[in-house]
Amino acid sequence: MKMHIKKDDIVMVISGKDKGKKGKVIQSYPKDAKVLVENVNMVTKHQKPTQQMQQGGIVRQEGAIEASNVLLYCEKCDRGVRTGHKVLNDGKKVRFCKKCNETFNN
Repeated sequence: MKMHIKKDDIVMVISGKDKGKKGKVIQSYPKDAKVLVENVNMVTKHQKPTQQMQQGGIVRQEGAIEASNVLLYCEKCDRGVRTGHKVLNDGKKVRFCKKCNETFNN
């Protein structure tokens, strides 16, 4: 499945408990249509002590959220926007904001 969000994109959450938050995409999972966003959907995980992490305990980390619950953030519009694709004159395919026609670097 093709997703509209990629790793290192700045996105805005449009639904759920973290609605309105902005963050950078840490990782995307195209098969599951989910993304990990920095400081969004924080969950607690009980971690056992291991060789790498000597001290166990409760760790807070990001949980995956549905890609349909985030929109690409446009700095010109200052909000999450829908995007389209277009091919530039040099043959490069880019995403653009459907509100202000601003292109996003891929």
